Amino acid sequence: MIFSSNLFIFGFMPIFFATYYLTPRVGKNALILLVSLAFYEFGAGPVVVVLALSIVVNYAAACAIEVADGGTRKLIFWLTVTVNVMSLFYYKYFNFAWQAADSVTGGALERIGWAAPHVALPIGISFFTFQALSYIADVYTKHCPAERSIVRFGMYHSLFPQLIAGPIVRYVEIRSEIVFRSISLIKITDGITRFAIGLAKKVIIADHAGQITDAIFGLDATQLTPSTAWLGAIAYGIQILFDFAGYSDMAIGLGRLLGFHFPENFADPYLSRSMTEFWRRWNMTLSRWFRDYVYIPLGGNRKGPLRTYVNLVVVFFLCGLWHGAGYTFIAWGLFHGAFLAGERLVLHRWAIVPRGVFGQIYTLAAVTVGWVLFRSGSFGQATVFLKEMSFMEPNGASWTDALAFLPRDRAFYLLLGIILAVVPMRNFMTVPTVSTTGIFLQRTATLILLVFSLALLSEGTFNPFIYFRF
Repeated sequence: MIFSSNLFIFGFMPIFFATYYLTPRVGKNALILLVSLAFYEFGAGPVVVVLALSIVVNYAAACAIEVADGGTRKLIFWLTVTVNVMSLFYYKYFNFAWQAADSVTGGALERIGWAAPHVALPIGISFFTFQALSYIADVYTKHCPAERSIVRFGMYHSLFPQLIAGPIVRYVEIRSEIVFRSISLIKITDGITRFAIGLAKKVIIADHAGQITDAIFGLDATQLTPSTAWLGAIAYGIQILFDFAGYSDMAIGLGRLLGFHFPENFADPYLSRSMTEFWRRWNMTLSRWFRDYVYIPLGGNRKGPLRTYVNLVVVFFLCGLWHGAGYTFIAWGLFHGAFLAGERLVLHRWAIVPRGVFGQIYTLAAVTVGWVLFRSGSFGQATVFLKEMSFMEPNGASWTDALAFLPRDRAFYLLLGIILAVVPMRNFMTVPTVSTTGIFLQRTATLILLVFSLALLSEGTFNPFIYFRF
């Protein structure tokens, strides 16, 4: 069940929230836990067992870590980390590892009768595993106490609004709200507003841009031209921004309806003037996770310039691998890691910092090239795209070729997405703090967006969020 579906909006939401608001405070967490597990089972089927086991294992481990000391405490911590990482590896990377090993050995695995594995990927496993790891690490480092109620911990770990595609919410960020949270008309209105904005981003902008993306990335290599390659890359950049940011908005809105305040996940990333700034604005909860639990433990920037560059590349190698079990994802991660290390090197040696419009153009160009690696199904496809985009082997130089993929409606929504991507959207989010008139205008605009989005949903087709596969 996805948020941008009639079943969720007209079926799940009214029934669940009516029940939730009528449930006594003492039973609200248990209700969320049961509904979250049912919600996950609806989309993932029997592999909901993986989530349930994750709840039990991490709950018990955190409680054991808190009361243990010395070597025992450290042993329990690393065993728990290993269990979480191995579970993620098995479900997400075992197929990829087998294929890589079979390729390196020239097909030896198949010849000896070891058939290719078919491991079903539990949706959102990357997100809830990283959330569990952050909790275990925070308990181990005494940043927070272990949660003694398995119902409260289970609710936190399986919280359906952000379970499948984030934002990654640390236990310490909502600890007090897990115990007690209030509901008010203002919070409900704000939650609905935020949800409606996210829904509009998804179905109005992302889905229309996705139609262009799918058409162009589905072309045969001989059909691709510089103009179509650039259009496909730009359209995907708009699609993934509004798809992922739209999901985050909807998750934050749903959280607000429950009384939670989830962390922001996007801050107008295409306004960035460097790749370093881009990663402070894009998928911010993931960036902070890698900073706090990988980059800093590796030494961060405390062990000299060379070690800093290595740490950055390692972090983004893992970031690329986290996004998917494929060489193109790894290349995408290393691509960004190289840029961040390069920017730090330039800043360290010559104190040069990208500024103004030049910095934004440079960042957008680099990010767009990176999206080609991210979206392509293979290095071969990515190579063809990049050659066309750089005019190295153009099949044709006519910039009118791209018009075939831009019927009037798609062209309008893509242009709208491009404009909104470079306009500070946070200003719209903060209108209610300005004036009563601002509140009225925002609510009116939100209502119009909601009605239009629902109209598009009624005639649209199933289009899952991009990050569901991560």
